[in-house]
Amino acid sequence: MKELNINITIADRPYRLTIDRAEEEVVRKAADKVNEKVKAFARNYSFKDKQDLLAMIALQYTTEALQLNDQQKFVEMELDQRLSSLDDLLSEYQEV
Repeated sequence: MKELNINITIADRPYRLTIDRAEEEVVRKAADKVNEKVKAFARNYSFKDKQDLLAMIALQYTTEALQLNDQQKFVEMELDQRLSSLDDLLSEYQEV
């Protein structure tokens, strides 16, 4: 694992990170997305400081992640049931 030191800025505050070199693009894109959300929330909502905006962004992203996790579990369960049904059909076909 090759580590890399990078500097990113989130909500006008700089952060120095040590990350795996392979993660650099994704980390930079994530920081860009957060900064876009900060700007959008700042235009649309009143706030005392950027901490309020970051809290709302964290809530939004966490809610989306939990919803996606629930959807993934449902899809996996549905897929498992369908594969089990196909396996049963194939088993019946082999018995004939």
